[in-house]
Amino acid sequence: MSFLKKLFGGKSKEIEVPAREFTDEEFERDYKLKEQGLENVLGAMHGIVGHAIIPFSIGGAVDMYYFTNGIKGTGFATMELLDPDGNGPKPNRIGTYELVAFTKLDYNDNEENPTEFNTIERRFCGIFTTIGNYSSQAVLNPFETIEVPNGTDENNCLILDNYAPEGKEFVIGDRTHHLLLCLEVFRSEMEFARKNGSVKLIELLKEKGFYPYSDLDRDPVA
Repeated sequence: MSFLKKLFGGKSKEIEVPAREFTDEEFERDYKLKEQGLENVLGAMHGIVGHAIIPFSIGGAVDMYYFTNGIKGTGFATMELLDPDGNGPKPNRIGTYELVAFTKLDYNDNEENPTEFNTIERRFCGIFTTIGNYSSQAVLNPFETIEVPNGTDENNCLILDNYAPEGKEFVIGDRTHHLLLCLEVFRSEMEFARKNGSVKLIELLKEKGFYPYSDLDRDPVA
């Protein structure tokens, strides 16, 4: 169980080692390999990228990458947590990762006529950005629950999972990483997972056809 309200609290006793600087060529090569790795799991990437005004690396939001050629709806993914050496998030029991989430809604890039898709897309940009920052300071494992502050009295409730459909692994060149699914759920479902285990909740969500989607226009399963 993680509470991201504590993200900036306390003092760290760890000695930070400056990350090495990468060349533009290294970043470009890594981007292409990472894109190939994501597409192997999620299907072909959409041609439009949701670029942040202020880059994630200097304190802004993550860029949003969209996948509409895999499962029904739209997949969201990050590509900025892992550097070209494969470092970034603190390794969990599987290793290091990028983040993914899904909605059953179709992609919409018409800013003049926004849909519910645009609402969930912006929500997950904030969730990914918060978890992405937190991941460099704390170990986040599959099946953990997590609460993400969103500026209201009610935090976003999420379950984490390793997303590897049909056993497909997220590979970047010769490095194997994984995709950490951020699955938004109702508070009652998160409390059920904390009491009975996230595996039990995921099984219920799969039975109802709700997994791996984060759409909350449904009835809670617990």
